Amino acid sequence: MKLPFASFILTLALLGTAAVQAAEPTGQAAVAEINTVCPVSGKPANKKITLAYEGRSYAFASKAYRTQWQAARESSLYHRLGGLPAMDAAVEAFYVKVLADKRINHFFEDINMAKQRRKQKEFLAAAFGGPIAWTGKDMRKAHSNLPGLNDTHFNAVAENLQTTLEDLKIKKELIAEVMAIAGSVKNDVLNRPKDAK
Repeated sequence: MKLPFASFILTLALLGTAAVQAAEPTGQAAVAEINTVCPVSGKPANKKITLAYEGRSYAFASKAYRTQWQAARESSLYHRLGGLPAMDAAVEAFYVKVLADKRINHFFEDINMAKQRRKQKEFLAAAFGGPIAWTGKDMRKAHSNLPGLNDTHFNAVAENLQTTLEDLKIKKELIAEVMAIAGSVKNDVLNRPKDAK
């Protein structure tokens, strides 16, 4: 299941624990060979029509699908933020702040933080439009077992996220985009009823 773009913050704002408790993603580490299904059309991929992105090769059903996929990568928030190196840097810096924050660090007391960071990076890559889909739990389920999770915790995570992005010198317009997404998922993270559309 590929998460909608707006779901990026769910895991970053998961107040940590949910991603570790989520099912293991089959994403980046699990794919050793070139894909056999076109990531755009779902049709069989032609191994002669490929494109390299972040050190991996992807095969497509046609050149048009390859062009479409490349354009989607280049316009994605993931790419505009700096791709995998940016996800790595942001997650590492974010968790330094979160683990030092007395408002929320208790959510991480029994968490394997190496595993948490790895899953967070994989999730963020997928949620921001990276090339590999996330296959872990959805965020409502992932957060449902965090007793006492409330607005104060959510706001602490959002604050740490914003200062992390500012510290990393991310452009203000990209930070604003990320923070708008963060606010849009608050009800999911806090397991509140979904907004009526």
